[in-house]
Amino acid sequence: MDSKPVFRSLSSARTNLRNLRGLRGRMVLYFSLSALAAAVSLSVVTYATTRSYLLNQRSEVATSQAINNAQLLQTLIGSNRTDAGDIVTNIRSESGGYAVLHLSQEDTFFAQEPLRFTQSNLPIDLLTSTLAGKNGRQRFEFNGQPYEALGISIDSISAHYFEAFPLNDVERTLNTIRTTLILGILLITIVGGLLGFSTSNSVLRPLRRVASVATNIASGGLDVRLEDERDPELARLAESFNNMVDAVQSRIQRETRFASDVSHELRSPVTALAAAVEVMQSRREDLSERNQQAFDIISSQVRRFDRTVLDLLELSRLDAGAGQSQNETVNLADLVKRVSQRHGFSEVEFTTTLNANDQTVLDKRRIERIVLNLLENARDHAGGATALMVTGDQTSLRIVVEDSGAGVAQSERERIFERFARGTASRNSTGSGLGLAIVQEHASALGGKAWVETNSNGGARFIVSLERKLPDESGELQITL
Repeated sequence: MDSKPVFRSLSSARTNLRNLRGLRGRMVLYFSLSALAAAVSLSVVTYATTRSYLLNQRSEVATSQAINNAQLLQTLIGSNRTDAGDIVTNIRSESGGYAVLHLSQEDTFFAQEPLRFTQSNLPIDLLTSTLAGKNGRQRFEFNGQPYEALGISIDSISAHYFEAFPLNDVERTLNTIRTTLILGILLITIVGGLLGFSTSNSVLRPLRRVASVATNIASGGLDVRLEDERDPELARLAESFNNMVDAVQSRIQRETRFASDVSHELRSPVTALAAAVEVMQSRREDLSERNQQAFDIISSQVRRFDRTVLDLLELSRLDAGAGQSQNETVNLADLVKRVSQRHGFSEVEFTTTLNANDQTVLDKRRIERIVLNLLENARDHAGGATALMVTGDQTSLRIVVEDSGAGVAQSERERIFERFARGTASRNSTGSGLGLAIVQEHASALGGKAWVETNSNGGARFIVSLERKLPDESGELQITL
Protein backbone atom coordinates (compact mmCIF):
# COMPACT_ATOMS: atom_id res chain seq x y z
CA MET A 1 0.00 0.00 0.00
CA ASP A 2 1.35 3.43 -1.04
CA SER A 3 1.62 5.70 1.98
CA LYS A 4 2.46 8.91 0.02
CA PRO A 5 -1.18 10.06 -0.49
CA VAL A 6 -1.79 9.62 3.22
CA PHE A 7 1.24 11.73 4.12
CA ARG A 8 0.17 14.39 1.59
CA SER A 9 -3.32 14.52 3.13
CA LEU A 10 -1.90 14.86 6.63
CA SER A 11 0.46 17.63 5.49
CA SER A 12 -2.40 19.50 3.82
CA ALA A 13 -4.51 19.18 6.97
CA ARG A 14 -1.67 20.53 9.13
CA THR A 15 -1.29 23.50 6.73
CA ASN A 16 -5.00 24.30 6.93
CA LEU A 17 -4.88 24.16 10.72
CA ARG A 18 -1.93 26.60 10.78
CA ASN A 19 -3.88 28.96 8.49
CA LEU A 20 -6.87 28.80 10.79
CA ARG A 21 -4.67 29.74 13.76
CA GLY A 22 -3.37 32.78 11.87
CA LEU A 23 -5.05 35.80 10.26
CA ARG A 24 -7.51 33.75 8.23
CA GLY A 25 -8.62 31.92 11.36
CA ARG A 26 -9.24 35.22 13.14
CA MET A 27 -11.21 36.45 10.15
CA VAL A 28 -13.30 33.28 10.14
CA LEU A 29 -13.96 33.76 13.84
CA TYR A 30 -14.76 37.46 13.34
CA PHE A 31 -17.17 36.88 10.48
CA SER A 32 -18.77 33.94 12.27
CA LEU A 33 -19.26 35.90 15.48
CA SER A 34 -20.52 38.93 13.55
CA ALA A 35 -22.98 36.78 11.64
CA LEU A 36 -23.99 35.08 14.88
CA ALA A 37 -24.50 38.40 16.68
CA ALA A 38 -26.48 39.85 13.78
CA ALA A 39 -28.60 36.72 13.46
CA VAL A 40 -29.22 36.52 17.20
CA SER A 41 -30.09 40.22 17.38
CA LEU A 42 -32.46 39.98 14.44
CA SER A 43 -33.98 36.78 15.80
CA VAL A 44 -34.47 38.26 19.27
CA VAL A 45 -36.12 41.36 17.80
CA THR A 46 -38.26 39.24 15.47
CA TYR A 47 -39.29 36.85 18.24
CA ALA A 48 -40.01 39.66 20.72
CA THR A 49 -42.00 41.63 18.15
CA THR A 50 -43.95 38.57 17.03
CA ARG A 51 -44.60 37.47 20.61
CA SER A 52 -45.79 40.93 21.58
CA TYR A 53 -48.02 41.13 18.51
CA LEU A 54 -49.57 37.69 19.02
CA LEU A 55 -50.16 38.25 22.73
CA ASN A 56 -51.61 41.70 22.09
CA GLN A 57 -53.91 40.35 19.41
CA ARG A 58 -54.97 37.53 21.71
CA SER A 59 -55.50 39.95 24.56
CA GLU A 60 -57.54 42.32 22.42
CA VAL A 61 -59.88 39.55 21.32
CA ALA A 62 -60.27 38.20 24.84
CA THR A 63 -60.65 41.70 26.29
CA SER A 64 -63.41 42.49 23.82
CA GLN A 65 -65.22 39.27 24.72
CA ALA A 66 -64.76 39.83 28.46
CA ILE A 67 -66.14 43.37 28.20
CA ASN A 68 -69.14 42.09 26.22
CA ASN A 69 -69.75 39.39 28.84
CA ALA A 70 -69.45 41.98 31.63
CA GLN A 71 -71.97 44.21 29.89
CA LEU A 72 -74.32 41.23 29.45
CA LEU A 73 -74.01 40.36 33.16
CA GLN A 74 -74.65 43.98 34.01
CA THR A 75 -77.97 43.78 32.16
CA LEU A 76 -79.07 40.30 33.32
CA ILE A 77 -78.07 40.47 36.96
CA GLY A 78 -79.34 44.00 37.35
CA SER A 79 -82.86 42.67 36.80
CA ASN A 80 -82.45 39.19 38.34
CA ARG A 81 -79.75 39.14 40.99
CA THR A 82 -80.93 35.87 42.60
CA ASP A 83 -80.09 33.80 39.49
CA ALA A 84 -76.50 35.06 39.28
CA GLY A 85 -75.06 31.56 39.59
CA ASP A 86 -77.08 30.17 36.67
CA ILE A 87 -76.33 33.25 34.57
CA VAL A 88 -72.56 32.87 35.06
CA THR A 89 -72.73 29.13 34.31
CA ASN A 90 -74.41 29.84 30.98
CA ILE A 91 -72.14 32.74 30.04
CA ARG A 92 -70.31 32.17 26.78
CA SER A 93 -66.55 32.09 27.30
CA GLU A 94 -63.69 30.96 25.09
CA SER A 95 -62.93 27.25 24.68
CA GLY A 96 -60.75 26.30 27.62
CA GLY A 97 -61.55 29.57 29.39
CA TYR A 98 -63.18 30.18 32.76
CA ALA A 99 -65.40 32.89 34.23
CA VAL A 100 -65.96 33.98 37.85
CA LEU A 101 -68.45 36.55 39.17
CA HIS A 102 -68.31 38.27 42.54
CA LEU A 103 -71.30 40.10 44.05
CA SER A 104 -70.11 42.71 46.53
CA GLN A 105 -73.33 43.10 48.53
CA GLU A 106 -73.59 39.36 49.17
CA ASP A 107 -69.78 38.89 49.18
CA THR A 108 -70.33 35.74 47.13
CA PHE A 109 -68.34 34.21 44.26
CA PHE A 110 -70.01 32.27 41.41
CA ALA A 111 -67.72 30.17 39.17
CA GLN A 112 -68.63 29.00 35.69
CA GLU A 113 -67.01 25.61 36.39
CA PRO A 114 -66.67 25.36 40.19
CA LEU A 115 -65.23 21.85 40.04
CA ARG A 116 -62.32 22.95 37.85
CA PHE A 117 -61.71 26.70 38.34
CA THR A 118 -62.73 29.14 41.08
CA GLN A 119 -61.56 32.47 42.46
CA SER A 120 -58.84 30.61 44.39
CA ASN A 121 -57.12 29.85 41.07
CA LEU A 122 -56.96 33.51 40.05
CA PRO A 123 -53.74 35.53 40.65
CA ILE A 124 -54.02 37.02 44.12
CA ASP A 125 -52.77 40.45 42.99
CA LEU A 126 -55.38 40.69 40.23
CA LEU A 127 -58.13 39.49 42.56
CA THR A 128 -57.22 42.00 45.25
CA SER A 129 -56.90 45.00 42.91
CA THR A 130 -60.15 44.22 41.07
CA LEU A 131 -62.11 43.84 44.30
CA ALA A 132 -60.68 47.24 45.27
CA GLY A 133 -62.31 48.72 42.15
CA LYS A 134 -59.39 48.72 39.68
CA ASN A 135 -59.56 47.05 36.26
CA GLY A 136 -56.54 45.07 35.13
CA ARG A 137 -55.06 41.94 33.60
CA GLN A 138 -52.35 39.46 34.58
CA ARG A 139 -50.74 36.39 33.02
CA PHE A 140 -50.40 33.23 35.13
CA GLU A 141 -50.22 29.45 34.93
CA PHE A 142 -53.01 27.02 35.77
CA ASN A 143 -52.47 23.26 35.65
CA GLY A 144 -49.12 23.87 33.96
CA GLN A 145 -50.70 25.86 31.11
CA PRO A 146 -50.33 29.61 30.34
CA TYR A 147 -53.40 31.77 30.91
CA GLU A 148 -54.26 35.45 30.97
CA ALA A 149 -56.90 36.72 33.38
CA LEU A 150 -58.91 39.93 33.08
CA GLY A 151 -60.63 41.60 36.02
CA ILE A 152 -63.44 44.14 35.45
CA SER A 153 -65.26 46.16 38.10
CA ILE A 154 -69.01 46.58 37.33
CA ASP A 155 -69.89 49.43 39.68
CA SER A 156 -73.51 49.82 38.54
CA ILE A 157 -74.48 46.41 40.03
CA SER A 158 -71.78 46.25 42.75
CA ALA A 159 -70.08 43.28 41.11
CA HIS A 160 -66.69 42.17 39.78
CA TYR A 161 -66.21 39.96 36.76
CA PHE A 162 -63.16 37.78 36.08
CA GLU A 163 -62.41 35.82 32.93
CA ALA A 164 -59.34 33.65 32.25
CA PHE A 165 -58.52 32.55 28.72
CA PRO A 166 -55.82 30.10 27.55
CA LEU A 167 -52.66 31.04 25.63
CA ASN A 168 -51.84 27.51 24.39
CA ASP A 169 -52.28 28.37 20.71
CA VAL A 170 -50.00 31.38 21.04
CA GLU A 171 -47.42 29.26 22.88
CA ARG A 172 -47.42 26.62 20.14
CA THR A 173 -46.96 29.25 17.44
CA LEU A 174 -44.11 30.84 19.35
CA ASN A 175 -42.38 27.46 19.79
CA THR A 176 -42.50 26.91 16.02
CA ILE A 177 -41.09 30.38 15.36
CA ARG A 178 -38.37 29.87 17.98
CA THR A 179 -37.24 26.60 16.38
CA THR A 180 -37.16 28.17 12.93
CA LEU A 181 -35.13 31.14 14.16
CA ILE A 182 -32.57 28.88 15.88
CA LEU A 183 -32.04 26.94 12.64
CA GLY A 184 -31.69 30.25 10.81
CA ILE A 185 -29.06 31.44 13.30
CA LEU A 186 -26.98 28.30 12.76
CA LEU A 187 -27.22 28.62 8.98
CA ILE A 188 -26.28 32.32 8.98
CA THR A 189 -23.32 31.66 11.30
CA ILE A 190 -21.98 28.95 8.96
CA VAL A 191 -22.37 31.24 5.94
CA GLY A 192 -20.55 34.02 7.82
CA GLY A 193 -17.65 31.68 8.60
CA LEU A 194 -17.38 30.64 4.96
CA LEU A 195 -17.38 34.29 3.90
CA GLY A 196 -14.61 35.11 6.37
CA PHE A 197 -12.59 32.10 5.19
CA SER A 198 -12.77 33.31 1.58
CA THR A 199 -11.55 36.84 2.37
CA SER A 200 -7.99 37.36 1.18
CA ASN A 201 -5.10 38.56 3.33
CA SER A 202 -3.98 40.82 0.49
CA VAL A 203 -7.16 42.86 0.88
CA LEU A 204 -6.86 43.27 4.63
CA ARG A 205 -3.28 44.53 4.71
CA PRO A 206 -3.90 47.74 2.71
CA LEU A 207 -7.13 48.33 4.59
CA ARG A 208 -5.19 48.15 7.84
CA ARG A 209 -2.74 50.69 6.48
CA VAL A 210 -5.60 53.00 5.49
CA ALA A 211 -7.10 52.68 8.98
CA SER A 212 -3.73 53.38 10.59
CA VAL A 213 -3.11 56.46 8.46
CA ALA A 214 -6.66 57.71 9.01
CA THR A 215 -6.20 57.36 12.76
CA ASN A 216 -2.98 59.37 12.62
CA ILE A 217 -4.67 62.08 10.56
CA ALA A 218 -7.62 62.24 12.97
CA SER A 219 -5.08 62.70 15.78
CA GLY A 220 -3.60 65.72 14.01
CA GLY A 221 -0.86 64.11 11.90
CA LEU A 222 -1.81 65.74 8.57
CA ASP A 223 1.60 64.96 7.03
CA VAL A 224 1.01 61.17 7.06
CA ARG A 225 0.32 59.58 3.66
CA LEU A 226 -0.34 56.10 2.25
CA GLU A 227 2.46 54.29 0.47
CA ASP A 228 2.14 53.39 -3.21
CA GLU A 229 0.41 50.08 -3.97
CA ARG A 230 1.21 47.61 -6.75
CA ASP A 231 -2.38 46.52 -7.26
CA PRO A 232 -4.12 48.95 -9.70
CA GLU A 233 -7.33 49.17 -7.69
CA LEU A 234 -5.50 49.65 -4.42
CA ALA A 235 -3.20 52.18 -6.10
CA ARG A 236 -6.25 54.23 -7.09
CA LEU A 237 -7.53 54.01 -3.52
CA ALA A 238 -4.20 55.17 -2.10
CA GLU A 239 -3.95 58.02 -4.62
CA SER A 240 -7.52 59.21 -3.95
CA PHE A 241 -6.99 58.98 -0.21
CA ASN A 242 -3.75 60.97 -0.37
CA ASN A 243 -5.36 63.61 -2.61
CA MET A 244 -8.20 63.93 -0.15
CA VAL A 245 -5.78 64.40 2.75
CA ASP A 246 -3.84 67.00 0.71
CA ALA A 247 -7.06 68.91 0.06
CA VAL A 248 -8.10 68.77 3.71
CA GLN A 249 -4.67 69.88 4.87
CA SER A 250 -4.62 72.72 2.35
CA ARG A 251 -8.10 73.84 3.39
CA ILE A 252 -7.25 73.83 7.09
CA GLN A 253 -4.03 75.71 6.45
CA ARG A 254 -5.85 78.31 4.35
CA GLU A 255 -8.46 78.79 7.04
CA THR A 256 -5.80 79.10 9.70
CA ARG A 257 -3.82 81.61 7.64
CA PHE A 258 -7.00 83.53 6.85
CA ALA A 259 -7.95 83.91 10.50
CA SER A 260 -4.40 84.91 11.41
CA ASP A 261 -4.02 87.37 8.52
CA VAL A 262 -7.39 89.00 9.16
CA SER A 263 -6.58 89.29 12.84
CA HIS A 264 -3.25 91.06 12.20
CA GLU A 265 -3.85 92.88 8.94
CA LEU A 266 -7.42 94.13 9.45
CA ARG A 267 -8.17 94.22 13.14
CA SER A 268 -5.21 96.42 14.07
CA PRO A 269 -5.80 99.21 11.49
CA VAL A 270 -9.54 99.15 12.13
CA THR A 271 -8.89 99.59 15.84
CA ALA A 272 -6.56 102.49 15.05
CA LEU A 273 -9.17 104.09 12.79
CA ALA A 274 -11.85 103.70 15.43
CA ALA A 275 -9.58 105.31 18.02
CA ALA A 276 -8.83 108.21 15.66
CA VAL A 277 -12.53 108.73 14.99
CA GLU A 278 -13.20 108.88 18.74
CA VAL A 279 -10.48 111.52 19.12
CA MET A 280 -11.92 113.56 16.26
CA GLN A 281 -15.42 113.24 17.71
CA SER A 282 -14.48 115.66 20.46
CA ARG A 283 -13.59 118.32 17.80
CA ARG A 284 -16.64 117.70 15.60
CA GLU A 285 -18.28 121.01 16.52
CA ASP A 286 -15.24 122.88 15.18
CA LEU A 287 -15.89 121.54 11.67
CA SER A 288 -18.13 123.10 9.06
CA GLU A 289 -21.53 121.54 8.41
CA ARG A 290 -20.28 119.91 5.21
CA ASN A 291 -17.21 118.51 6.96
CA GLN A 292 -19.40 117.23 9.81
CA GLN A 293 -21.45 115.29 7.28
CA ALA A 294 -18.28 113.83 5.82
CA PHE A 295 -17.04 112.98 9.30
CA ASP A 296 -20.32 111.22 10.16
CA ILE A 297 -19.99 109.11 7.01
CA ILE A 298 -16.43 108.18 7.91
CA SER A 299 -17.46 107.32 11.48
CA SER A 300 -20.35 105.08 10.38
CA GLN A 301 -18.24 103.30 7.77
CA VAL A 302 -15.43 102.66 10.28
CA ARG A 303 -17.97 101.12 12.67
CA ARG A 304 -19.38 99.04 9.82
CA PHE A 305 -15.88 97.95 8.82
CA ASP A 306 -15.09 97.01 12.42
CA ARG A 307 -18.28 94.96 12.67
CA THR A 308 -17.57 93.19 9.37
CA VAL A 309 -14.08 92.23 10.54
CA LEU A 310 -15.43 90.87 13.82
CA ASP A 311 -18.11 88.86 11.98
CA LEU A 312 -15.53 87.46 9.55
CA LEU A 313 -13.32 86.40 12.43
CA GLU A 314 -16.24 84.69 14.15
CA LEU A 315 -17.25 82.84 10.98
CA SER A 316 -13.68 81.70 10.38
CA ARG A 317 -13.54 80.30 13.90
CA LEU A 318 -16.86 78.52 13.37
CA ASP A 319 -15.64 77.04 10.07
CA ALA A 320 -12.46 75.82 11.70
CA GLY A 321 -14.42 74.24 14.55
CA ALA A 322 -12.79 76.45 17.15
CA GLY A 323 -14.49 77.13 20.43
CA GLN A 324 -16.24 74.07 21.77
CA SER A 325 -19.73 74.47 23.22
CA GLN A 326 -19.92 75.13 26.95
CA ASN A 327 -23.36 73.84 27.88
CA GLU A 328 -25.13 74.99 31.04
CA THR A 329 -28.56 74.42 32.54
CA VAL A 330 -30.52 77.64 32.06
CA ASN A 331 -34.01 79.04 31.71
CA LEU A 332 -34.08 80.09 28.05
CA ALA A 333 -36.73 82.78 28.50
CA ASP A 334 -34.82 84.43 31.36
CA LEU A 335 -31.55 84.26 29.39
CA VAL A 336 -33.04 85.82 26.25
CA LYS A 337 -34.68 88.62 28.24
CA ARG A 338 -31.44 89.47 30.06
CA VAL A 339 -29.48 89.50 26.78
CA SER A 340 -31.92 91.93 25.15
CA GLN A 341 -31.86 94.26 28.15
CA ARG A 342 -28.08 94.16 28.50
CA HIS A 343 -27.55 95.21 24.89
CA GLY A 344 -30.02 98.09 24.87
CA PHE A 345 -33.16 96.41 23.51
CA SER A 346 -35.23 96.60 26.70
CA GLU A 347 -37.96 98.55 24.88
CA VAL A 348 -38.76 95.54 22.69
CA GLU A 349 -41.90 93.77 23.92
CA PHE A 350 -40.93 90.40 25.43
CA THR A 351 -43.32 87.45 25.90
CA THR A 352 -42.85 83.78 26.71
CA THR A 353 -44.90 80.63 27.21
CA LEU A 354 -42.24 79.01 29.41
CA ASN A 355 -42.64 78.97 33.16
CA ALA A 356 -39.97 80.03 35.62
CA ASN A 357 -38.95 76.41 36.35
CA ASP A 358 -38.42 75.43 32.71
CA GLN A 359 -34.78 74.35 32.46
CA THR A 360 -32.78 73.27 29.42
CA VAL A 361 -29.12 72.64 28.59
CA LEU A 362 -27.66 75.17 26.13
CA ASP A 363 -24.54 77.18 25.35
CA LYS A 364 -25.26 80.66 26.73
CA ARG A 365 -22.71 82.32 24.47
CA ARG A 366 -24.29 80.94 21.31
CA ILE A 367 -27.78 81.97 22.47
CA GLU A 368 -26.51 85.48 23.17
CA ARG A 369 -25.04 85.76 19.66
CA ILE A 370 -28.28 84.48 18.11
CA VAL A 371 -30.50 86.91 20.02
CA LEU A 372 -28.20 89.90 19.57
CA ASN A 373 -27.76 89.33 15.83
CA LEU A 374 -31.51 88.96 15.27
CA LEU A 375 -32.27 92.15 17.22
CA GLU A 376 -29.50 94.08 15.43
CA ASN A 377 -30.71 92.75 12.09
CA ALA A 378 -34.22 94.07 12.84
CA ARG A 379 -32.75 97.41 13.95
CA ASP A 380 -30.51 97.82 10.89
CA HIS A 381 -32.89 96.60 8.20
CA ALA A 382 -36.47 96.99 9.47
CA GLY A 383 -36.54 99.96 11.85
CA GLY A 384 -36.25 97.82 14.96
CA ALA A 385 -37.81 94.76 16.49
CA THR A 386 -41.44 94.95 17.63
CA ALA A 387 -41.64 91.67 19.53
CA LEU A 388 -39.29 89.16 21.12
CA MET A 389 -40.80 85.79 22.05
CA VAL A 390 -39.61 82.51 23.56
CA THR A 391 -41.92 79.51 23.20
CA GLY A 392 -41.57 75.77 23.62
CA ASP A 393 -43.20 72.40 23.77
CA GLN A 394 -42.11 68.91 24.75
CA THR A 395 -39.72 68.54 21.79
CA SER A 396 -38.45 72.00 20.88
CA LEU A 397 -37.74 75.57 21.96
CA ARG A 398 -38.16 78.63 19.76
CA ILE A 399 -36.74 82.15 19.78
CA VAL A 400 -38.85 84.53 17.66
CA VAL A 401 -38.06 88.13 16.65
CA GLU A 402 -40.67 90.17 14.75
CA ASP A 403 -40.37 93.55 13.07
CA SER A 404 -42.65 95.95 11.19
CA GLY A 405 -40.47 96.32 8.11
CA ALA A 406 -41.19 95.37 4.52
CA GLY A 407 -40.69 91.67 5.20
CA VAL A 408 -38.64 89.20 3.18
CA ALA A 409 -39.72 88.04 -0.27
CA GLN A 410 -40.46 84.33 -0.64
CA SER A 411 -37.65 83.94 -3.19
CA GLU A 412 -35.08 85.42 -0.76
CA ARG A 413 -35.97 83.58 2.48
CA GLU A 414 -33.26 80.96 2.13
CA ARG A 415 -30.63 83.15 0.47
CA ILE A 416 -30.54 85.80 3.21
CA PHE A 417 -28.95 83.27 5.56
CA GLU A 418 -25.99 82.99 3.18
CA ARG A 419 -22.86 85.04 3.78
CA PHE A 420 -22.91 88.63 2.52
CA ALA A 421 -26.47 88.13 1.26
CA ARG A 422 -28.98 90.96 1.64
CA GLY A 423 -32.69 91.15 1.02
CA THR A 424 -34.07 93.56 -1.55
CA ALA A 425 -35.57 95.77 1.16
CA SER A 426 -32.24 96.17 3.00
CA ARG A 427 -29.70 96.70 0.24
CA ASN A 428 -29.06 100.33 1.25
CA SER A 429 -28.99 99.72 5.00
CA THR A 430 -25.98 99.29 7.23
CA GLY A 431 -24.61 95.95 8.35
CA SER A 432 -22.04 93.42 7.22
CA GLY A 433 -24.42 90.91 5.60
CA LEU A 434 -23.01 88.23 7.90
CA GLY A 435 -25.30 88.45 10.92
CA LEU A 436 -27.92 85.96 9.75
CA ALA A 437 -25.23 83.57 8.51
CA ILE A 438 -23.77 83.59 12.03
CA VAL A 439 -27.25 82.95 13.46
CA GLN A 440 -27.63 79.92 11.20
CA GLU A 441 -24.18 78.58 12.13
CA HIS A 442 -24.83 78.88 15.87
CA ALA A 443 -28.30 77.35 15.50
CA SER A 444 -26.80 74.38 13.65
CA ALA A 445 -24.16 73.98 16.36
CA LEU A 446 -27.00 73.75 18.89
CA GLY A 447 -28.79 71.09 16.83
CA GLY A 448 -31.44 73.45 15.45
CA LYS A 449 -32.16 75.69 12.47
CA ALA A 450 -33.25 79.23 11.58
CA TRP A 451 -35.77 80.52 9.05
CA VAL A 452 -37.94 83.55 8.30
CA GLU A 453 -41.69 83.97 7.83
CA THR A 454 -44.15 86.85 7.44
CA ASN A 455 -45.91 88.08 10.58
CA SER A 456 -49.50 89.33 10.86
CA ASN A 457 -48.42 92.95 10.21
CA GLY A 458 -46.57 92.13 6.99
CA GLY A 459 -43.12 92.36 8.54
CA ALA A 460 -40.56 89.62 9.05
CA ARG A 461 -40.69 86.95 11.73
CA PHE A 462 -37.29 85.32 12.28
CA ILE A 463 -37.49 81.97 14.08
CA VAL A 464 -34.72 79.87 15.60
CA SER A 465 -35.83 76.38 16.62
CA LEU A 466 -33.77 74.29 19.05
CA GLU A 467 -34.46 70.64 19.91
CA ARG A 468 -34.74 69.31 23.43
CA LYS A 469 -35.63 65.96 25.01
CA LEU A 470 -38.30 65.17 27.56
CA PRO A 471 -38.70 62.04 29.76
CA ASP A 472 -40.95 59.29 28.41
CA GLU A 473 -44.41 58.94 29.81
CA SER A 474 -46.20 55.62 30.39
CA GLY A 475 -49.88 54.83 30.42
CA GLU A 476 -52.08 52.37 32.34
CA LEU A 477 -54.78 49.93 31.24
CA GLN A 478 -58.22 51.52 31.53
CA ILE A 479 -61.57 49.81 30.83
CA THR A 480 -64.82 51.73 31.08
CA LEU A 481 -68.25 50.09 31.18
